[in-house]
Amino acid sequence: MKLIKEPVLRVEADLYALEFLPDRPAARVTDQRGDVVGDLFLVSSCHAREGYDVTSRLSAWTVEEGPEEIQLTAEADSLVWKRKRITLRLLRDRILYGITVEGEGTLTETELLSGLYTGCSRRFTSARFYSGFRGETLFNPEPDGSEVYQRPLNERSLIDMTGVPIPGRDGWFFTPPPFCFVLRRGITCMTLGVAARPGQHTFTEVEYTGGSGQGLIVRYEGRTRVQGTYDLPEVHMIFGTDEYALLGEFCKAERLPCSHEETPAWWRRPIFCGWGAQSALSRDEHQPAPALACQTFYEKFTASLDAKGIDPGTIVIDDKWQQAYGLNAPDPVKWPDMKGFIRSMHQKGRRVLLWLKAWDCEGVDADLCIRDFAGNPLSIDPEHPAYQALFARACRELLSPEGLDADGFKIDFTARMPTCPGCRQYGEHWGLELMRDYLAMVYDSAKAVKSDALVMCHCPHPYLADKLDMIRLNDVNTGRPVCRQMRHRAAVVRAAMPDRLIDTDNWPMPDKASWLDYVRIQPELGVPSLYYLWHMDNSPEDITDEDLEVVRESWRRWNSGE
Repeated sequence: MKLIKEPVLRVEADLYALEFLPDRPAARVTDQRGDVVGDLFLVSSCHAREGYDVTSRLSAWTVEEGPEEIQLTAEADSLVWKRKRITLRLLRDRILYGITVEGEGTLTETELLSGLYTGCSRRFTSARFYSGFRGETLFNPEPDGSEVYQRPLNERSLIDMTGVPIPGRDGWFFTPPPFCFVLRRGITCMTLGVAARPGQHTFTEVEYTGGSGQGLIVRYEGRTRVQGTYDLPEVHMIFGTDEYALLGEFCKAERLPCSHEETPAWWRRPIFCGWGAQSALSRDEHQPAPALACQTFYEKFTASLDAKGIDPGTIVIDDKWQQAYGLNAPDPVKWPDMKGFIRSMHQKGRRVLLWLKAWDCEGVDADLCIRDFAGNPLSIDPEHPAYQALFARACRELLSPEGLDADGFKIDFTARMPTCPGCRQYGEHWGLELMRDYLAMVYDSAKAVKSDALVMCHCPHPYLADKLDMIRLNDVNTGRPVCRQMRHRAAVVRAAMPDRLIDTDNWPMPDKASWLDYVRIQPELGVPSLYYLWHMDNSPEDITDEDLEVVRESWRRWNSGE
C-alpha cells in the first residue's frame, strides 16, 4: 500500500489505485493496468420519513495509515441528520465504503455511492450526483425468469427477497442470494456488495440503478428506527478476475460464526420428493396437485420406488399434507396414519421430511399475524411469542418419537414474506432480519426436538447459514436451458455457503430429454433429487425403465463419491 498526498490524495494498492478528484467529492478507481473502473461519488444520502438527506459540505479527509490498511474519514452535514461520517477503508485487494449517521429518524431508503449534494453548485449546480462505472457487464447472482446473469452496465438490476412468476417480480428462486453485484471491465472484476452489521439487515432489496450514472439503493420501507449513531451497510468493492470467486470472497464478511458439526450421513443420501409425482398425477386424477398429498398416493409412490429398484434415503411429503398451512397439523382425512407411514419408511432405512409453506397464515389467529395498514393478515409473525410457542408445539408433535417422528422440514415459498410500508407486527425486525427470525424459529424448534433434524430452504444468503442445513436449488425455469441455470444456482450457493449441502431439485421439466440431461449432472452439483416416476406434468412422454436406469446410475455415482 502506498499513500501519495500531493498534488492530489492518491492510494496505490496491489490490485487498484484510488485518486481523489479535485472538483467534486469523488474518487477515480483504476485497475492494475491503469484502466478506469469507475468514478465513485462519495457523499451518499440516507433518506428518512422525516425528510430527504441532502449534504452541502464535506470536510477534508483525515488519514490513518496501518500496516495492512489505510483509512480515510470525512465529516458531512445533512438536512435530516445531526451529522454524517464517511469512511473509506483501503486494503490491498478491496475498498470498503461506509456511512455512519447520527440523529433520530426512520429509514426509508439509502442511496450508496450517489446522493443529493449542493456543495459544488458553482460548477455542477446542486443535484443528485451519481457514480460512473466503466466496463462491459454487470453480474447479478439472482436467478430470474430471463436467466440472464450478465447485463450491460447501464441497465437497472435488482436483488430482492420476494417474488412471484409475473413480470417484474420473477426473481423468486433464491430469497435472497447475496446482495452483491460484480462489474467487469476486460479481465478486471469488482464487486458492488452490500454488507451490514448483525441485526441491521432490515432492508428488503438492493437496486443497482443503471443509467448513464449509477449507484446503489437500499430499501428499508420505513421500518428501521435510528436513535443515536447508526452504521449503514458497507459497500465492498473487491477486485479479482472471476465473478463467482469474488462473490464467495464477499460472502465471508456476511457469515456469522457457527459450529461445524459432522454432517449426518443420511443427509447426503438421494431424495425423492412427492411433488412432481403429485403434479404428474393431477391430470390423471382430475384434481389439483395439493389434493394428492395423501397417504394413499404416497404409499403408491414408495411402493413404485421399491418395484423400480430406486432407493432414496429421504422421502419428502409435499404440499399439502396439512389441514391448515399456518398450524402444521396433518389433515386426518388425507393422512389417517402418518405416524405409521413414517415408521414404515424408517423400517426401510429412509427418513421423512415434511414440506412447510413459509409465512402462510391459514388457520392462524389474526393477532399472531403481520398485517397491512388496513389490518389484513399478510403472514404469520415469527417474532410473536404466541406464534413461536404454537410452532414449537407443532414441531414437537411432528418430529418427536412420541409424535409422528418425522426427520425435518423442506421450507418453501419463502418469497411470500411480507413487504410494503405501513405493516403492523409484534417486533421491529424487517427484511433479511425477519427472514432470519422465521428460519431461526423453524431451525431452533426442530433441533430442540431432534438434533439431526434436516432443515432445507432456498435462501442462500450467508447471513442465514447458521439457521439451515441444506440449500435447495428450487424449481426449474422451464422457459430456459435447464442445466445452465442449475449450474449457475449451484455456483452461487457454493460461493455463499461452501459448507452447506445442496438439494439439486428436479421439477418441473419441459420434456424428458431435458430431465435426463439434468439427472446426469446432478451428482456434480449436489444431492440428487427425483420428482418423477411414471410421466411428467409438462410432457406426455412416459418414463421407461431405461430412463430410470439413468437415475440409478446418477445415484450410484453420487453415493460412491465419483
